[in-house]
Amino acid sequence: MKAEDLFHLGIVTDKPEATRMELRALFGYEWGDEIGGPIAVTVPDGDTVVDLSCAYSVTTPRIEVVRSVPGTLWEQAPGIHHAGYWSDDVAADAEKLVRFGFVTEATRVGSDGQPFFTFHRSATTGLRIELVSRVAQPRLQRCWARPERLSRGPAEAH
Repeated sequence: MKAEDLFHLGIVTDKPEATRMELRALFGYEWGDEIGGPIAVTVPDGDTVVDLSCAYSVTTPRIEVVRSVPGTLWEQAPGIHHAGYWSDDVAADAEKLVRFGFVTEATRVGSDGQPFFTFHRSATTGLRIELVSRVAQPRLQRCWARPERLSRGPAEAH
């Protein structure tokens, strides 16, 4: 993991449209289309399906606005929800976070059987890190292209 692998900051909110409008009005952010759908994840209590949706800013530094999902780690919370990093080896980077005292909150395995993304929270500072496999980069980069009606489909793009 390297500082330059940070590719977005995530905000989770009950009002994603209003959040995006506020960030547009205040700072000039432009937004890609909202994407998402039901995805299978593993959480500390076992396997579950979560209906996740988000929109990424076209403007940099990149912000992801996630629609909150009550009863999950994606519940609305004040401030920045997570920092998202590209990872060339999600399993190894996740192990490093765990060695530093981070608690694993959620994982998703990709179609190749390897970790696709993980969420970890520091037991000390509360900082939440999302590791995303770099194989997702080409698909996710479509999300911050100028808006074109993207289809809402399975969220392996996230």
